Amino acid sequence: MTKSSKTRIVSALSGAAMAAFAIGAEAPSAMANDNGRDIGSVTTATKWVGPNHKIKVSAFPDPKVDGVTCFLSRPITGGISGGLGIAEDKSDASIACRQTGPIKFKEAIENDEDGEEVFNEDRSLLFKNLHVTRFFDEASNSLVYLTYSKKLFDGSPKNAISAVTMMPWGTEMPGEPKLAQ
Repeated sequence: MTKSSKTRIVSALSGAAMAAFAIGAEAPSAMANDNGRDIGSVTTATKWVGPNHKIKVSAFPDPKVDGVTCFLSRPITGGISGGLGIAEDKSDASIACRQTGPIKFKEAIENDEDGEEVFNEDRSLLFKNLHVTRFFDEASNSLVYLTYSKKLFDGSPKNAISAVTMMPWGTEMPGEPKLAQ
């Protein structure tokens, strides 16, 4: 392949990337949960160049507890930096976890004061992540989910919490919690 043909290929690929950027395609976000799903989004600010600022709504099941689904909303930065995937999204997030079926523990869950991470998403190119951590409150027989953002050197006090009290589903009683030792 000659140098000029390589240049034409790179130029064509760059043109395609810029065309996708210009029509507002957004850079993909990374979900740690492979089985998470995007539900929808709303535009919060229209940008003339690049994608609009949005609030995105997603859902993911608890990876170790069948019958629990968490719904997460968070802002997605648009514009030029958002379209290129280099923007740092805001730390705001909201979470609502619900019992969506009979609760069954597939694996032992952590039962210490640090909890156990069940979701993780990149919020910037390098150093910022959105986390969801599960705790078990034995006194109320509840699974408690906390969402917060964390940077490599600094975090944010912004957080949200949701709890699922394990209840019967129809005639089926919730499974006994399997707790890690």
